[in-house]
Amino acid sequence: MPKYQSAPARGTEIYSKPALPEHEFLDRWVERGLVLGDRERAARYLRHIGYYRLSAYVRSFEAGTRDQMRPGTSFDDVLGLYIFDRKLRLTVLDPLERVEIAVRAAICDRMSLTAGPHWYEDPERFRVPRVHERLLNDIDRLVGEQRRRPHEPTDRETFVSALEHYVTRYGTPERPPCWPAFEEVNLGTVRNVYAALADPAAKNAIAESLGTRAPILESWLLTYRRVRNICAHHGRLWNRGLGVYPATPRSSAIRWLDDRSLFHRDGWRRRRLFPVLVSLQTMLHTIAPTSRWALRVEDLLREHPTVPLAGMGIPDDWLSDPFWPSASP
Repeated sequence: MPKYQSAPARGTEIYSKPALPEHEFLDRWVERGLVLGDRERAARYLRHIGYYRLSAYVRSFEAGTRDQMRPGTSFDDVLGLYIFDRKLRLTVLDPLERVEIAVRAAICDRMSLTAGPHWYEDPERFRVPRVHERLLNDIDRLVGEQRRRPHEPTDRETFVSALEHYVTRYGTPERPPCWPAFEEVNLGTVRNVYAALADPAAKNAIAESLGTRAPILESWLLTYRRVRNICAHHGRLWNRGLGVYPATPRSSAIRWLDDRSLFHRDGWRRRRLFPVLVSLQTMLHTIAPTSRWALRVEDLLREHPTVPLAGMGIPDDWLSDPFWPSASP
């Protein structure tokens, strides 16, 4: 299970740096050794991306000492890394979406079949009362917001959400059944609900339907929430510690790398993106067995051969493991 570190102490310095025009930011990079090339083009990217966002990628090209670039580093090198990271976020969001939808469906199907479509209203189904309370508050808020929206007549060709359909058609019960309710809640809520379920047998059945086990799924969902937030807010995903990391399954019943000791032997890799990619592929084996997502990851890395794989914890020979669909038979 993931380990947590205490939050760092709040700093004591006073921020007093002035805002600077873009030409001064460009001059600062040039002084550090960055080759701009077309200055107007660099200024345009700076203007529409922002100095501090790009600075995170500039720092990746610094020499041993801070504020000094490796000789020959160009603005295109920095921009290429930025573009790669953007593509990486979009690539990772694809399986995260599939997993989120699959987990919602698995929870609703299992719990509704055993305890009825409104099972989530029963506090006995939850071992953590505050999670149950927050869930009900969230659903009540969503229902209230839907009631306040102006309703426009629709025809058969117009898509309406499941929650909108329920609210505009049914008056009782006040809260909708699980399926339309869970369509509207976020991944963090779904993860918290799963972790708080009181019935271990139900949790195991849900996890097994997704190709994993309850403790592993609980750990992975916590990490997925973190990664999804980074991607949704356009944060840097390459060369970043995530703070929470997916547990490595010990059971051979859960598909995993042939080298199951990799993240224990090379502990630093566990703190990067690679174990997240592995865990997503594990779930895709079950929920989307014909998915070509792993090939898209491979193609992305080949499109950007200068991006260091170590920044994501990926071994150079990662594709040689038969775990990956693209590996040679």
